[in-house]
Amino acid sequence: RVKINVEVPFDELKPDFDRAYKKIAQQVTVPGFRPGKAPARILEQRLGRGVVLEEVVSGAVSAKYAEIVSAGEVHPLGRPEIEVTKIEDGDRLAFTAEVDVRPEIEMPKFSEVAVAVDDIEVTDAEVDEQLDGLRSRFGTLLTVERPVQTDDFVMLDLSATVDGEEIAELATNDLSYQVGSGELIDGMDEALMGAAQGENRSLTTTLGAGEHAGKQAELTVTIQAVKERELPAADDEFAQMASEFDTLEELRGDLRTRLGRVKAMQQGTEARDKVLKALLTATEIPLPDAIVDAEFESRRHDALHSFDHDEQRLRLWLEQQGHTPEKFDADLRDASQETVKAQLLLDAIADAEDLSVTDNELSDRIVYQANRNGVSPNEYAMRAHESGELGTIYADVRRGKALAEVVRQATITDASGNTVDVDALFEVATEGRGAFAG
Repeated sequence: RVKINVEVPFDELKPDFDRAYKKIAQQVTVPGFRPGKAPARILEQRLGRGVVLEEVVSGAVSAKYAEIVSAGEVHPLGRPEIEVTKIEDGDRLAFTAEVDVRPEIEMPKFSEVAVAVDDIEVTDAEVDEQLDGLRSRFGTLLTVERPVQTDDFVMLDLSATVDGEEIAELATNDLSYQVGSGELIDGMDEALMGAAQGENRSLTTTLGAGEHAGKQAELTVTIQAVKERELPAADDEFAQMASEFDTLEELRGDLRTRLGRVKAMQQGTEARDKVLKALLTATEIPLPDAIVDAEFESRRHDALHSFDHDEQRLRLWLEQQGHTPEKFDADLRDASQETVKAQLLLDAIADAEDLSVTDNELSDRIVYQANRNGVSPNEYAMRAHESGELGTIYADVRRGKALAEVVRQATITDASGNTVDVDALFEVATEGRGAFAG
């Protein structure tokens, strides 16, 4: 944390006075003058010199601080605490700015970083699983007269009560659900197993979201129908119907190739994460308390948002999960410290490697994030601009490039002891917008 002392002679403030007079003239009405045209002398007579000085000081202090930062004299973290210490009209303006700054970090040699990652191995069983998933898309649902089994599809009527009161938003009819998918409500799969058409089943579950999050709900499920999916035969005819390939062997080969790409991306992500962990372990990084506190408050705000910012509901949910508020806050602070530590380290690496972000790289990240959020790139960019998050996006891309640079220089081997082709990992990740895609 540093304290900057600044003195500015009044001779340098003439542009600030000109801007202040212009701004004030547009805000007040002076009889005999058009809006914005009242002379400085008249404005001071009507409003007093103090109003003008206040406007001048406000603009000059911000501008001078920004000038110091732009000159690279300090690398601030967060907002400064500014105090005007002297205003001698006609002589000088003095102020102090106290702010956390990026600490000096002594980094290890990147070429000495070594990590091991999993092998890339695609098994026949994994190819079979992918093929079965493709066959299921062309399957036919047939009604069966037997109890529910795993992977069956059931038509359900669902109702729920909390403290004896029926919850309308949880009630539904003719809901199609695949048993065993785990995509509905905790405990639902177990409750449905062995049930027959027309049978009612009940279960108690803890609601994870909505108005009643954290509360116990009593659910009643009525099974209207039980269906099983009949899959088409795995043969050349199916390959021709479901893909551009003529034979089942060609289709299986394509599935194996796709699985290999996915595993290569996973291997790249593992390499990235392990390299970062190795860097953080080998590097001493002082953490500014104010920055950690800001990260902690941001994470806690996001967590509370799921409970409509109701501390009591969050506390109740934590108790039902076997946690305490104190442990929850401690875990959040640990995560905040790790995040800040990683950001400081990657920023320092980016500076040391003289890395920058091109317009195309920034646009690629915006397009990628827009697709993930289901909005157009223009809409996402507009939101980011209005919320002031473009700088954060830029910083994240730059940090991604810094970490990628370390991965390139590190030694990465797989579990079999083979050296991993890092360039190939980058090529696969870029194609899939994966581990190293900015």
